[in-house]
Amino acid sequence: MMELIIQLISSACFILGALLILSGGVGILRFPDFFTRMHAAGITETLATSLILIGLMLIAGWGLVLFKLVLILLFIMLTSPTASHALAKSAMHGKLTPIIHNNHSG
Repeated sequence: MMELIIQLISSACFILGALLILSGGVGILRFPDFFTRMHAAGITETLATSLILIGLMLIAGWGLVLFKLVLILLFIMLTSPTASHALAKSAMHGKLTPIIHNNHSG
């Protein structure tokens, strides 16, 4: 019974992660400027990858594989936001400005 619950939670993590990857890909294609596209990529990389790794951790059980997956998750959680920040900072330093839409009616 417990294995079934773990498999269901793991499957839910995989499905949510896959949906986030799909929505991030659509965001990268559809968003108007660099900064919004970078936001879609950063969220996708951090959250979707974390969900998929958590799903894998639940399936892996205790052992060396779980330890390696935890190390990968920690590495991604430390480097992904740092890389996104560095990209945004370099874009601002390079005088790239975001597109501002004024959609207020009235």
